[in-house]
Amino acid sequence: MFSRSYTNLLDLANGNLSALDYGGSSGGGGGRPPRPRRMQRTLTTPGTLAELDEERAGSVASDVQSSLANDRIIVVANTLPVRCERRPDGRGLTFCWDEDSLLLHLRDGLPEDMEVLYVGSLRADVPAAEQEDVAQALLDRFRCVPAFLPKDLSDRFYHGFCKQTLWPLFHYMLPFTSDHGGRFDRSNWEAYVLANKIFSQRVIEVLNPEDDYIWIHDYHLLALPSFLRRRFNRLRIGFFLHSPFPSSELYRSLPVRDEILKSLLNCDLIGFHTFDYARHFLSCCSRMLGIEYQSKRGYIGLDYFGRTVGIKIMPVGINMMQLKSQLQLPDLESRVAELRKQFNGKTVLLGVDDLDIFKGINLKILAFEHMLKTHPKWQGRAVLVQIANPRGGSGKDVQGLKAEIEESCTRINEQFGRSGYSPVELVNRTLSSVERMAYYTVAECVVVTAVRDGMNLTPYEYIVCRQGIPDLDGGDAPKRKSMLVVSEFIGCSPSLSGAIRVNPWNIDTTAEAMNESIALSENEKQLRHEKHYRYVSTHDVAYWSKSYIHDLERSCRDHFRRRCWGIGLGFGFRVVALDRNFKKLTVDSIIADYKKSNSRVILLDYDGTLVPQTTINRTPNETVVNIMNALCADKKNVVFIVSGRGRSSLEKWFNSCPELGIAAEHGYFMRRTRDEQWQINNQCSEFGWMQMAEPVMNLYTEATDGSYIETKESALVWHHQDADPGFGSAQAKEMLDHLESVLANEPVSVKSGQHIVEVKPQSVSKGFVAEKILSMLTEKKRQADFVLCIGDDRSDEDMFEGIADIMRRSIVDPQTSLYACTVGQKPSKAKYYLDDTNDVLNMLEALADVSEEVGSPEESEILSPSEGA
Repeated sequence: MFSRSYTNLLDLANGNLSALDYGGSSGGGGGRPPRPRRMQRTLTTPGTLAELDEERAGSVASDVQSSLANDRIIVVANTLPVRCERRPDGRGLTFCWDEDSLLLHLRDGLPEDMEVLYVGSLRADVPAAEQEDVAQALLDRFRCVPAFLPKDLSDRFYHGFCKQTLWPLFHYMLPFTSDHGGRFDRSNWEAYVLANKIFSQRVIEVLNPEDDYIWIHDYHLLALPSFLRRRFNRLRIGFFLHSPFPSSELYRSLPVRDEILKSLLNCDLIGFHTFDYARHFLSCCSRMLGIEYQSKRGYIGLDYFGRTVGIKIMPVGINMMQLKSQLQLPDLESRVAELRKQFNGKTVLLGVDDLDIFKGINLKILAFEHMLKTHPKWQGRAVLVQIANPRGGSGKDVQGLKAEIEESCTRINEQFGRSGYSPVELVNRTLSSVERMAYYTVAECVVVTAVRDGMNLTPYEYIVCRQGIPDLDGGDAPKRKSMLVVSEFIGCSPSLSGAIRVNPWNIDTTAEAMNESIALSENEKQLRHEKHYRYVSTHDVAYWSKSYIHDLERSCRDHFRRRCWGIGLGFGFRVVALDRNFKKLTVDSIIADYKKSNSRVILLDYDGTLVPQTTINRTPNETVVNIMNALCADKKNVVFIVSGRGRSSLEKWFNSCPELGIAAEHGYFMRRTRDEQWQINNQCSEFGWMQMAEPVMNLYTEATDGSYIETKESALVWHHQDADPGFGSAQAKEMLDHLESVLANEPVSVKSGQHIVEVKPQSVSKGFVAEKILSMLTEKKRQADFVLCIGDDRSDEDMFEGIADIMRRSIVDPQTSLYACTVGQKPSKAKYYLDDTNDVLNMLEALADVSEEVGSPEESEILSPSEGA
């Protein structure tokens, strides 16, 4: 049995496979199977095989970039694109390509010289004794690497977590009762994680991390990106979800919601069929992780610890070459002739669906029944052929659905049927490709009423079949025509602009759509068909894979230009990617420059720098006050607190620091010592704009629950961190535009920040404060030769940028030691970072100790309180 301890699960996520037992046999024999020997690897990573086998997280990096054409792609999915059958004599297995597999078809869009390697499981039980030989045969003949899962593990992974938890949830079904969807089972989640870990091992065995691309497919492997990213920080990883992604209101019900989101964010590119699915994912990232997306030049990206995770929206297509070749099969023409004879004089509407609860088959049949009632002219003329492919499953839900469908068909045929005419033809078997294309060919309209489906390529296949046979309509110059009635809840719906879109739950409107589709004029049907065929024929599977790989290459372009390292445990692991020149500020490095300097400027933010952002009590403690006084006691130092807070709070908190300079409200108010009067660093003293801005802010505050206005002496700030994330963000954008319009002729700037919109006088910024202090020193012929600037938020970036510009303008000594330092490992204009406020205080305390040890021979103050700016 699997351990239910979440501690063990974290061990597993960190790479400790011994945390869980396999829990069963591998299908060929009883008991726990021996661990199969690893097959020979086709490419190697730097280092030894022993190093690769270590379970600890590592990083394999390179400064050399390779072109796409010379690289290799490893396609990872739950199942390999290979059919596997045991020989009739029971001796060994036979293998062949699965010609219907999307994984096989995607190769058509890749560069010809790009090698493709597949990793996945087999649709057959392979005894442990045969696994090594099977693995080697698949690698040699098919470039496939099988992942063998023990039977009990496979059941818990696939039938347990994938099909009972993820599949219903991603199709908008919540487990309100034990019979309605699957309740979350911790042991099934652990099995899911373990199975993903085994897949990662198979990938790593054949991986060349410097040259390979990894393309992971579908919801079975949502945890895989975390395992791969832990081992190789710069690995190029893409993921494509072939199912819907639920709205945040549903997804948030999943107990492991954060773990899955964080795992996906370890990818470089995440693909979805439609914008709706992508929008739901982005909303989940915003609401649950606080990560907002940005759109730039047509590309959507999430900034995740310095890495940009791309979002790709591209519906998959069909394999045009395969379909066209199948249309030339000799059996097709005869089968079409048989069906035309069977339905002679009838108008055929066709449904082709797997027999599962999300396909809306019975809704379609009920809508057809309603059409016959409301439009009696179709009685005896219209036939609904419903192909119900039984491969979708055979559980209790499916059996109940099948009985319901059969009952509806029987009722309709009894009510409207007559000799030689059955309104509904139900085909309860799997059709060959020839049979399916024959039905497509004779159908006047295809109806898809799925209540939720990832993509559904049935309409695409139908359009190509209606185009592909020369004598489709007879005559010398046949006109190609087709009609589609599609559910608005399927992935292909947005792409088919000529289709009649319906809400399948509305039986009346679906019935009217069916009637309209077969009653339209021939010319209208032809025009819609031509429009659809142009799209389907150009946006095929090759176009889809080519576009995806192109974007994956673009998303990974900066991998080897940045310095990367991993932090965090379990599914909290992430890679921080920062500029190569960005490094941690060490005490030893700064003390040397501090000692030899004679004119120092120290500029410190307050919130998030000297006190943590998370603390409720923001009053500085005794340690902070003592450090400030010690630094100010050194006559070589000019020390300033530069904060967005109001002057009254800062004045009160630092009243015991007589020599400490304070710049409040981002520098609008400024004083150099406690005894000096506050100066206003802005020529404009008129605040009439506040009477214009405040009513606008009040309007949005009243309409946005959880928001509030902070009124400062020089600025107005609208806060929405406690509002609904999506609504608050939307309101902030709307307010920003509104205020910019209202205040267009006023001397103010309107800016958005982290959960705020702020209106303040122009030219007021922390960068201006830094420039003013350094300029005053220059005027006194005491150019600064040491500058330390520390802050943690966006307003401090102005200070970092301003200091860099000051260096270029020679306001400070050319040999000045400049330390611009941000708090936290994140992208910044600063060149240094410290991890947290404790690091900041420890470093400042070390500098204060140096000042006390060395003493200060300079007795006169660098800045005289009596002298103005």
